[in-house]
Amino acid sequence: MTIYRSKEEYAQRYAKAGMYVLPVANKHPIIKFADQPALTESQIHDIWEQHPNADIAVRTVDFFVVDIDKHQDNNGFKSLKEFNHNEYFSTTLTQKTAHGGAQMFYMKPKGIEVEQNIGWLKGVDVKAHINNYVVIAPSDGYQFVNHHKIVEASKELLRAIKPVNSQYDIPESVRNKYHITEKSKTAELFERIAFGLGGSGMRNNNLTELIGGLLFRGVDPDAVLQLCRLTNQNSPQPLEESEFNKTYTSMLKKEMRRRNDTGTT
Repeated sequence: MTIYRSKEEYAQRYAKAGMYVLPVANKHPIIKFADQPALTESQIHDIWEQHPNADIAVRTVDFFVVDIDKHQDNNGFKSLKEFNHNEYFSTTLTQKTAHGGAQMFYMKPKGIEVEQNIGWLKGVDVKAHINNYVVIAPSDGYQFVNHHKIVEASKELLRAIKPVNSQYDIPESVRNKYHITEKSKTAELFERIAFGLGGSGMRNNNLTELIGGLLFRGVDPDAVLQLCRLTNQNSPQPLEESEFNKTYTSMLKKEMRRRNDTGTT
């Protein structure tokens, strides 16, 4: 069995296996990566030479991950037990995460789109967007519980994880005949809700604009909160709950000040 002594060696190993490698610090990428090609051997060498202690993440391009959290009020293991379909989960590469959770890796079948499903079950996410990623062993706190190959997901699992709102696709023959001639700011807000907040460098700004745009148009604050939560769930890499809440509260206070200044009720 080959023993790799540095994180760069592990990163090179993953890259040679066809994975899209990312250097991360505290689970956050230290390079821009959205929609970029996989790092080359020389790029990986240069990055880890400059950041030798960087952890390793891999983008969910050709595979997806069933991500199980373990928190007292959000226990994914309990949710999977209640789901009661162990037969859906073929034996595959699995790792233990830094906070006691687990992640199961499955290949995306060729010709079948696997969509991301954040909140599939309580405490269980399906990470599948090409610009999403997971930190991987031997990053700090992560450890493989087996060394199986990543196998293709079963048809039963693929059906189970498919988002409810993704059961219908517009026929191409119809979609190709529909042309948008003019797009309003309100239309852009609706599209933001449907397609998410974008990559990691744009999420906060896009969330700020969405909250402000909805509040300015007189949407009820509770409805704004729910719409923005939906938008965050639709994002490739959702914002952390604490960051999301901080941004929402800040924008709500800003809108209240604006209304007081202009006499708007």
